[in-house]
Amino acid sequence: MTERLVVIGGDAAGMSAASQARRRRPVDDLEIIAFERSNWVSYSACGEPYHVAGYVERLESLVARTPQQFGAMDIDVRTRHEVTEVDLARRVVVARDLEEGRNFFTGFDQLMIATGAKPLRPGIAGVDLDGVHELRTLDDASQLRQIADSRKGNVVVVGGGYIGLEAAEAFHIQGWNVTVVTSGRRVLDRTLHSDLGQKVVDAMRRVGIDVVLGTRVECINGTDQVESVGCTDATYRADVVVLGLGSEPEVELARAAGIAVGPTGAIAVDDHQRTGSSGVWSAGDCAEAMHRVTGKPVNIHLGTIANKAGRVAGINLGGDDAVFPGVLGTAITKICDTEVSSTGLRLIEAQAEGFDAVEGRATGTTTAGYYPTASEITISTVAERRTGRIIGAEIVGGSGAAKRIDVFATAIWSNMTVQDLAWVDLAYAPPFSGVWDLIHISARNAARLALR
Repeated sequence: MTERLVVIGGDAAGMSAASQARRRRPVDDLEIIAFERSNWVSYSACGEPYHVAGYVERLESLVARTPQQFGAMDIDVRTRHEVTEVDLARRVVVARDLEEGRNFFTGFDQLMIATGAKPLRPGIAGVDLDGVHELRTLDDASQLRQIADSRKGNVVVVGGGYIGLEAAEAFHIQGWNVTVVTSGRRVLDRTLHSDLGQKVVDAMRRVGIDVVLGTRVECINGTDQVESVGCTDATYRADVVVLGLGSEPEVELARAAGIAVGPTGAIAVDDHQRTGSSGVWSAGDCAEAMHRVTGKPVNIHLGTIANKAGRVAGINLGGDDAVFPGVLGTAITKICDTEVSSTGLRLIEAQAEGFDAVEGRATGTTTAGYYPTASEITISTVAERRTGRIIGAEIVGGSGAAKRIDVFATAIWSNMTVQDLAWVDLAYAPPFSGVWDLIHISARNAARLALR
């Protein structure tokens, strides 16, 4: 008898799961229906700021696979369809056709919840004015690109996280006057130490992006259209406001159905991406994952995690056996000429988790110091005292700096120590590093503190 898999959410996790399940089970064994409330499926949200900036010309370039291409795989993708209710007892979902305005029931044997995350919106006056935007979907990116191309003016970006800073860079590249306001004492304050975050602030100010720290947005002013943003310290002119305050897991549908939500506020899953409800799976921004350093559940919104966890769910839905091995939260971005990356735990996080941890620092150049493209790089290595086990790293620097974080992610994944990393046979040539890479030096400095 043919089973039916219903997928709620058509981006990274949902469509990865659908694709993997289909590769393992033909259509006469498993029918797959995917509901997506937006106009797009299987797209790169991470590429959206680069479309706004003009680096990526065609919006469609960010789409990995269209509904028609999924259709050729016998996966029935229905865009502009929103699932509004899940009834586990009856094994049905209620879906709404947003174009026709009608509701209908669809039964399921297996259910994949990949509802993702939703942007945080401040509860302040003026947040619904024309000119206030988010950067979450391809439709958001398309609208902001049209605005950025059509005129120049003042944009206020609210929030100092990855999305906010990437949006700030996009409008800066497009020739707008950009002000970033954040309540934090620094940007990327969930990613970097204070002084490393300050390096990013200094770099943004050098290229002409105004960064206002430690201020809260109290209101957005305007009659019909945005005119200014009122903060605790001043008012800033704005023709456009971009909200980049982060996101939270979208779990209302699951919670209403009685599907367990974990301590992070995201859907609780095991290492096979199964929820506590029979035949219900989840992955992506709406679901928890296990942190490989702490062993605790976390909810981290990254496309890398969503794709991998969705793949694991799909393999298991397809009848094979796959385990999701956990996450480190490895992340990377750039703001104009400055690159930023991190993995594992910051020193303050490690200490809060009960680790007796130390931090080794090294500052140098991305290439041999005499090479003409040399730029500054700072690396922080966090290690456990006595054992020397590497548990975190942060990098800020110029071109070629940030991808060094992959070495640290590999080291943490493999339970390497700073002593090990200080001697790893890394590649060397003057255009790429000094003969002792800053990775070596930072690890060596951490070893001196951890093992003394």
